[in-house]
Amino acid sequence: MWNSPRRALRYPGRVSVQPLRVRRHESELGAWELVSREPQPRLRDFVAGYCGYVERGTRPLRRRELPSGDVVVILSFGPSILVSDPERGGAVARRTSFVAGLHGEHSVTEHDGAQHGLQLNLTPLGASAFLGAPAGEVAGRVVDLEDALGAEAPALLEQLHGLPTWEARFDGLEEHMAARLAGLRPSSPDVAWAWGRLTETQGRVTVAELAAELRCSRRHLAARFREQVGLPPKAAARILRFDRAARALRSGAHPSLAELARDCGYFDQSHFNRDFQAFSGWSPTELAARLLPDGGGLAGA
Repeated sequence: MWNSPRRALRYPGRVSVQPLRVRRHESELGAWELVSREPQPRLRDFVAGYCGYVERGTRPLRRRELPSGDVVVILSFGPSILVSDPERGGAVARRTSFVAGLHGEHSVTEHDGAQHGLQLNLTPLGASAFLGAPAGEVAGRVVDLEDALGAEAPALLEQLHGLPTWEARFDGLEEHMAARLAGLRPSSPDVAWAWGRLTETQGRVTVAELAAELRCSRRHLAARFREQVGLPPKAAARILRFDRAARALRSGAHPSLAELARDCGYFDQSHFNRDFQAFSGWSPTELAARLLPDGGGLAGA
């Protein structure tokens, strides 16, 4: 992995083109504020989104984090949290800022009641730019930010924390990503194209179809995909289908479970239920019952 020269993040003092979405909650659980924004159009192949958060709980809170198509970067301005590592059999470590690669199992986080930081969701292409190495190197792993970025990590955290608003921090991250992309060695066009096809179809295109469209063998595609993304294309497609279904279930804007399964490309209800059990550890109904209010995630181990 490589480090770019240290450089100050500028606060441009402008109104971003992309609107902010703000969610606030206060109850016996505590209070939290979540501020999110989509990336600028020029970064959408690399950045899935940003979310700033401040949380003041009345007691420790444990959450279940589900697999998705994003490489997640936590840039913490507050205390450390406990994070389970799927690759290490669920072993728990205390972490502050970290990178969580693509993985096929859920993980668990727990904090003592207070949190403050910023979450950066990256595509595998964006993760390669941010890390300076293929996203496959962190697949299935949780890596401390300093181990991933080296000496650049503390400076980036300090600069982002010092900016006056969430909007300024998002703009600063976009500037950082643009600088990273300027020095990025391009990913293999076949892998980038295959990932794009998987995401635009939300996992509904088959590996055979991808290989035929690329005019390569399935074995060649799987090897290249695993190297640069971290998962074979079939596993990635399955996670993308599940992620779409889980997001729809969490939003509450969905039809019956049978219709949701069909809309997300499942052949039947049993396949739908099996994926929910494999990736979340819960049935769809159990997952819905664990939803925290106002975008607060999923409660429980």
